Amino acid sequence: MNLLKATNENISRAADVIKNGGLVAFPTETVYGLGANGLDPVATAKIFEAKNRPSFNPLILHIPSYNYIEEICDINLSKIENVVTKFWPGPLTLVLPKRDIVPDIITAGHPTVAVRIPRHPVAKELIEKAETPVAAPSANAFSQLSPTEAIHVVNQLGDKVDMILDGGSCKVGVESTIIQIQDDEYTLLRPGGLPVEDIEELVGKKLNREIPINETPNSPGQLPFHYSPKIPLKIIGRFDEEILKDKKVGALFFKSKVLDHKFADTRFLSENGNLAEAAANLFAFLHDMEKEDLDLIIAEPFKEEGLGRAIMDRLNKAAKRFE
Repeated sequence: MNLLKATNENISRAADVIKNGGLVAFPTETVYGLGANGLDPVATAKIFEAKNRPSFNPLILHIPSYNYIEEICDINLSKIENVVTKFWPGPLTLVLPKRDIVPDIITAGHPTVAVRIPRHPVAKELIEKAETPVAAPSANAFSQLSPTEAIHVVNQLGDKVDMILDGGSCKVGVESTIIQIQDDEYTLLRPGGLPVEDIEELVGKKLNREIPINETPNSPGQLPFHYSPKIPLKIIGRFDEEILKDKKVGALFFKSKVLDHKFADTRFLSENGNLAEAAANLFAFLHDMEKEDLDLIIAEPFKEEGLGRAIMDRLNKAAKRFE
């Protein structure tokens, strides 16, 4: 494992690692990604091995510019021009019909591929210098907490990664929003760092928000549990408070304490009620609490609108693991 500051020189070295079939963890505006040459099936297979990720769970291809869309996607660009012009680069992933150049390992055999252009300057420079679409799921062990700092990658993956570029903390802090565009229908596959309402305002209609939960997803984020700390997590209102007795409990609140109990650790995601700050702090706080000697973490539920929808999605899937 090679942990390096994300200087221009080290980004160039990392691009060479990707060109030679290796793995590089790098910062995006959402979370740290684990990148490999997205058009090389052998290199991509290393991602699944390092993360212990099931092969039926597809990956996202990160591209440096709009020019790559026609190379990897079989779609009339006019159908997506308004969306990509407005929201790319940024925390939005589109699921589109793929071309044959995209290996089946990327899409888990589906005829569609997930694509985005990240906004983070380190990610953009790395992908440009790698001269290929970069496959990059979150740089964590499968189903565990997503990394928002380089040290999170070190702790979870360590020597399974050829190089880790340290670009500081991720500003968005939750993964990208994923939507599928098919004909004139827009379907939400995963809420994330771009509020659904912003997309709906642009396209002038409601997205299909019935997120599919199935065993053969066509994009990340559709499995029933994910993003989980090693310590059991429960959501306030879904358990009897009697279970708090005689336990060392950590609490994750939005902006104020909503449950009267003497907690071993109390965290406020945003004391001024800012959802963007809350999203950015979510995984970072859970990583910190995971290192403590706690029996249980409880979390305040969020109203499912704006970025609150993405936060609640992560909490629901973290809690599902322990039901």
